[in-house]
Amino acid sequence: MRSTIKLLIVDDESRFLSAIASRLRLRGFEVITASGGSEALELADKLEFHVALIDLKMPGLDGGQVLAALKQKHPYLEAIILTGHGVLESAVEMSKVGAFACLPKPYELDKLILTLKQAYVIRLKNKFAHRPDLADRVDALGCDDDPLAVLAALRELEESSG
Repeated sequence: MRSTIKLLIVDDESRFLSAIASRLRLRGFEVITASGGSEALELADKLEFHVALIDLKMPGLDGGQVLAALKQKHPYLEAIILTGHGVLESAVEMSKVGAFACLPKPYELDKLILTLKQAYVIRLKNKFAHRPDLADRVDALGCDDDPLAVLAALRELEESSG
């Protein structure tokens, strides 16, 4: 079975959520979706995720609140915020809450996949900070040109290290 990155996508727009989830599944990601912040937090109680992709503007819990709660439950989780409103302002605000990056909606798929890869690399560097041997392997893999091959290799490294 192919190693995959566990990705949580949170967005209240059902058509967008379905479309992005399908596109990322086709590219080898293990995708779990949540149609809002409360559902995302319920899933986080039961499952582990490596990276989260979170819409900033949602009814109920907004992206920042969801991000803060997810980071408490999963300290090594990295998150990317998607927003259609003021990316620069949102990026500054969300970085204070712990977001890895903030990308515009609509998104460019290649840029999104590259950002997911970078977020996963950072996740592993943080997780393996106390293990220099593994951190060096993460650095070496991060230089590969094929983001999906790097993601698979990083996932295998994470699985083998426990």
